[in-house]
Amino acid sequence: MMITVAPSSHKVALIASLSLNLLILMYLTFDNSGYSSRGPSTATLEQYNSGAVQNFVFDCDISLERMRNGAGGGGVDSNVNNGGETKSGLMSTQQLMEAGQLAGQGLSYRQVSKGVLCYDKDKAFKQGVRGNFWVLYNYVPAAKDFRCNESITYTTHGDFTFFDNLEPLIERWQGPVSLSVYAPGTDYEKTIESILYYRECTGRTLVKDYVSFHIYFDLKYIPDNIVQYNVLKLKKADCKNFPGYGEDFKTYKKSNNLTYPINVARNVAREMAQTHFVFPSDIELYPSPQLIPTFLDMVRRDDMLGSPSKPHVFVNSIFEIQANATHLPENKVELVRMIEKGIVIPFHKQVCSSCHKIPYSRAWLKAEVKEGMHVIHVGKRVKPFQHWEPIYIGTNEEPWYDERLSWEGRSDKMSQGYKMCLLDYEFRILDNAFLVHRPGIKTKEQIKDMIGSKKVAAQNSLLRKTIYPEIKKLYSMRKGCEMFT
Repeated sequence: MMITVAPSSHKVALIASLSLNLLILMYLTFDNSGYSSRGPSTATLEQYNSGAVQNFVFDCDISLERMRNGAGGGGVDSNVNNGGETKSGLMSTQQLMEAGQLAGQGLSYRQVSKGVLCYDKDKAFKQGVRGNFWVLYNYVPAAKDFRCNESITYTTHGDFTFFDNLEPLIERWQGPVSLSVYAPGTDYEKTIESILYYRECTGRTLVKDYVSFHIYFDLKYIPDNIVQYNVLKLKKADCKNFPGYGEDFKTYKKSNNLTYPINVARNVAREMAQTHFVFPSDIELYPSPQLIPTFLDMVRRDDMLGSPSKPHVFVNSIFEIQANATHLPENKVELVRMIEKGIVIPFHKQVCSSCHKIPYSRAWLKAEVKEGMHVIHVGKRVKPFQHWEPIYIGTNEEPWYDERLSWEGRSDKMSQGYKMCLLDYEFRILDNAFLVHRPGIKTKEQIKDMIGSKKVAAQNSLLRKTIYPEIKKLYSMRKGCEMFT
């Protein structure tokens, strides 16, 4: 459960929006004699739907007066059928969309693809309790806004020592990024210092334009001097002193041996995305260029492999590259060449090859490279890929990550992947989309040094004794789905 606290003006707007929307709903649906054929004017709807709380949308599938009086130009009377008989004033969202009555007419719904709608969201600041943490949502919002159907949000996480990944990531991504930043104790001050520097002092506007920062910390480790949101907007960056904190920097988290609440970060970043499609990934994974426009074009074409009735996500292949590589591959043709030369290898090949081994991976490498984006194969998370941890483009319809799990305990995405198997998800593998990890190939020795055996044992116990039994009750079983080896 999350308790949110907003400025008083936002509270008033929320109450007003709720009250007005309920009145509209009653007005549209009922009068003294039952169903009403009347509806508010377009101008009235636009006024009510342009308030501070645009996310408060009632999907009531209602017909509008403008359907008859000119907004569509054809004077369609939704209360008269082809035989001239009066019918109910209710219409489906699909009918409204096909009649061209949604976009720009006071309702915030937009078409993503045939039969799929989304609604625009703002980046309003809010803060509140989330389990054992306090979260400052949209604490430093990006300068650019995006409609829900015009891009994909890269949702990721980290602390201030990882901010040097932002510009190379955004340079290839060229779209919105929702970033959750863990900042307990004195890490908060360094986080703010680093955010301001990367927004204002690098000579480029990539971070300022595209990245929305959400800050969170344990209620046990609240920073001493939290800058109020309205004051932070006026705070100036110190461009003379580069905050060059690397991964080896002794953070407050490290000094106090705190565990990293990775799934809190993942969920916060996903929730705050403005777009219909989200790409939950790691801050050190850099996407292939032109992914956003080619992917959205593919979705609009609606000619993909897979069953239209099954839930699905879109998988990106993942690779690592040698630390001495001069550049990252710009496209699949160049990627394959670098694999053949041994410059690039499959992701975590030396750490956990089964975790990221993608179905049809050999066929993917050998497939003819075509223009644009396509689904080349459809995979499932069943044997021999039952422990696969794919990184994919999806939506906020996918199961959330379990916030009881930490990074240090490992297997932090296992329960989410298992749920997707139980729900019979299709993993649609994209032909020209890939991720490349920041230069430098990880080894088992490096990973072992970062993991505590006691934390791993405790988390395994939590997964087996608590989380797995919960999932069995909530989702039931499906043949071929496994959570443990």
